[in-house]
Amino acid sequence: QVQLVESGGGLVQAGGSLRLSCAASGRTFSNYAMGWFRQAPGKEREFVAFIRWSTGYYADSVKGRFAISRDNAKNTVYLQMHSLKPEDTAVYYCAAAGKITTPDNLNAYTYWGQGTQVTVSS
Repeated sequence: QVQLVESGGGLVQAGGSLRLSCAASGRTFSNYAMGWFRQAPGKEREFVAFIRWSTGYYADSVKGRFAISRDNAKNTVYLQMHSLKPEDTAVYYCAAAGKITTPDNLNAYTYWGQGTQVTVSS
């Protein structure tokens, strides 16, 4: 069992930055691939970013603006977000998977956090 707790969300103006954190507890964090997803009101949950070792993979909509990283010593994965746009407004979730072949598929992940709200004002 892995418990995930997101933090760092908030209200920011367009063009601003936020850093989300996801703290993991339970099993060996380094064994897990980690992903970030988001869900806007009335929309389906969508893939944002993924990291297994040190290389991040991104949805086209955030590529060049967001950066995912992990600190295995702190059992934490981060999502640094720059140049935020109103369309980035959503609840952001982190997720963990033991083995993964389709990192952009939410069904590939076993564990989920409760989410943190990010609101970008125009």
